[in-house]
Amino acid sequence: MQRHPGWRRGILSLFAGVALVGSATLPALAAEIAAHVKGPDGKPLSDAVVVAVPEDGAWKAPRAPAQEIVDQINHAFVPRVKPVLVGTPVSFPNKDSVRHHVYSFSPAKRFELPLYVGTPSEAVVFDKPGVVVLGCNIHDWMIGYIYVSESPWFAKTGEDGRAVLTNLPARAYAVRVWHPRMEGAEEAMLTRADLSRTGRAEVAWELKLKPDFRPHRHAPGRGPGRY
Repeated sequence: MQRHPGWRRGILSLFAGVALVGSATLPALAAEIAAHVKGPDGKPLSDAVVVAVPEDGAWKAPRAPAQEIVDQINHAFVPRVKPVLVGTPVSFPNKDSVRHHVYSFSPAKRFELPLYVGTPSEAVVFDKPGVVVLGCNIHDWMIGYIYVSESPWFAKTGEDGRAVLTNLPARAYAVRVWHPRMEGAEEAMLTRADLSRTGRAEVAWELKLKPDFRPHRHAPGRGPGRY
């Protein structure tokens, strides 16, 4: 069968068009935000949570979050600050040889795990955004924090005060920061990062901090029941 000379060009153009349409429907997930957080003395600040929220308010809800863990080791919550996505179940294993009584009265999640050792049978699901302050009824110096983010794009700073949020769709974001000792509200710390052109942005904060008042830590094995 004799074909028209232009048939090959037409077929190639058709495939090229399909490829372009297909690539246009794929999300661009190569963008990132690099954050640097310092204290009032200009030194790097660890345990600061950085959250990016798309300005257009549009993103797909991720799959059900995997279970996370906050340990109790040497009469302390480890890690002290744990950022999670809303809806995340968190388990609180007690790896000490004494019993702990974990609780929170925070509006974002009120719960109580009465005196126990080992791992509780059920994890606690953090189903509302906000900051949840953890405590122990027996050891009042044990204080920890669960930061529950409504956005799937968040990270916590390390000892160098830096955090990188990766795999973001290339669009504009409102970016905020939170720290347990931060003065003022998160909303006052908002900044903007536009990833639609370069695919990368840098943000930085120098936070004012409240004094670090913590209850005195007692020697283990003292008191009623050697808790």
